Amino acid sequence: VQLQASGGGLVQPGGSLRLSCAASGSIFSINAMGWYRQAPGKQRELVAGITNSGSTNYLDSVKGRFTISRDNAKNTVYLQMNSLKPEDTAVYYCNAITKRAHYWGQGTLVTVSS
Repeated sequence: VQLQASGGGLVQPGGSLRLSCAASGSIFSINAMGWYRQAPGKQRELVAGITNSGSTNYLDSVKGRFTISRDNAKNTVYLQMNSLKPEDTAVYYCNAITKRAHYWGQGTLVTVSS
């Protein structure tokens, strides 16, 4: 499984960004996908996840602001991020879970600053 993430950038507080993660390779083996983030000096944390059945889960601090979705035809998962806060600044990583392993995309930097 290969994952290609895109969509990060610099945004002002209160702004929005949409991250995309395109999966390729053995996509039939993927059970769930998600987005993690890692801020400087902090551990990587799960931001949002979505299963093949469409069930979602979110980090408490992003509930109501972030939405994870998937386009199965494009093998792509999205993270719509609204009402961004400076504390959302981090490198965001796309993740895919199969029965055997976790796969990671390259990180994409999100900076929320005025």
